[in-house]
Amino acid sequence: MTHTLSRRSALAGGAAIAASVAVPRRSKAADQTIRIGVLTDMAGAYAAQTGPGSVLATQFAVDDFRKQHPEIKVEVLSADMQLKPDVALAIAGDWFDNKGVDLLMDLPLSSAAIAVGEMVKAKDKLAIYTGAASSILTGERCGPNHLHWAYDTWSNSHAVVDATVREGGDTWFFVTADYAYGQQLARDSAAFVTAAGGKVLGEIRHPFPGTTDFSSFLLAAKASGAKVIAFANGGTDADNCIKQAAEFGLVAGGTKVVGVGLLVNSLPIIGLQAAQGVRFSEPYYWDMNDGTRAFGRRFHAQVPGSTMPNSAQAGQYSATAHYLKAVKAMGPAAAKASGRATITQMKAIPVKDQIYGVSEIRDDGRVIHPVYLLQAKKPSESKETWDVARVVSTIPTDQAYRPISEGKCPMIRT
Repeated sequence: MTHTLSRRSALAGGAAIAASVAVPRRSKAADQTIRIGVLTDMAGAYAAQTGPGSVLATQFAVDDFRKQHPEIKVEVLSADMQLKPDVALAIAGDWFDNKGVDLLMDLPLSSAAIAVGEMVKAKDKLAIYTGAASSILTGERCGPNHLHWAYDTWSNSHAVVDATVREGGDTWFFVTADYAYGQQLARDSAAFVTAAGGKVLGEIRHPFPGTTDFSSFLLAAKASGAKVIAFANGGTDADNCIKQAAEFGLVAGGTKVVGVGLLVNSLPIIGLQAAQGVRFSEPYYWDMNDGTRAFGRRFHAQVPGSTMPNSAQAGQYSATAHYLKAVKAMGPAAAKASGRATITQMKAIPVKDQIYGVSEIRDDGRVIHPVYLLQAKKPSESKETWDVARVVSTIPTDQAYRPISEGKCPMIRT
């Protein structure tokens, strides 16, 4: 039995939530503790990319805030959504109605994030997505009570596709995870291929979650004759695809392999022997500068598995830290009273930190900052376990994310 939702089902579910949820009366009790709920994947395909690391990064931001503002009480809750939309919605509803949660974060499943967007709008709460990646969250399904903080399917694919087509990779075949995120990632990527003058020769979709043997999908990709095989998936699916592509000799045979949903955590898992030359993009890489290195090493020292953070996990710190600045500016009572008002306050404060540098919160809820085109190093180039990638180019803030005029966000009047 599959627990993923089609886009239509997710939208219908979200609309039903919006119609049926009764907004509870605000309590006038003395408890003004700010509560942040990290709804993540603790054991599934995206656990290494989000999971305990996302919770830890959130706690770092809270701990740092407490040192400066001990008078404001902040608590972090976390739960495993098991990559099931119905589980995610049940936990979110309980947190908002019974646990006093004010901010919901991470949510590494786009179909569930779409529905939660309707829930926070109905309850006037706040959601900030770092794990969810579908660009529809600030497009057709934008809303006044949620923000999209780290990467998305548009930014992830934009830099990789453009560079690859320019270098001669003009025919593509997609191996796609068959759910909302994978489908949107493939659509966004394919649009960039054709816009750059390339051609998409085909696509094959694999079930999500649960696929471990990708041999039949790789054989179909190879048979297409495409110069580029793109994996429109993430987490362990992307890891297994790239490993198995190397085993099939695709890269050695001259085929370019692109991980349009790949994150840096995957490279040591895949191994640089198999991953070398694979391109991907993120708005954060731990070895960029003194600030990113300091955060990366702090994270590495405490996270289970001693991994370095990716841009989703680093985004948890960035988003939490900025949210708490807004709480301080407006006061906990006002922040608890309205997620919509909190977003307004967040927009009024300059967004700057060691993670992404300077960012901007747009009116469609998209948080924009530079994005980096990265390439996995050869084993001979790596000086330590996490010296795994080099920066090929930087996409400036004004080009890194979909133009607001093209997103079809109903909040934006054009």
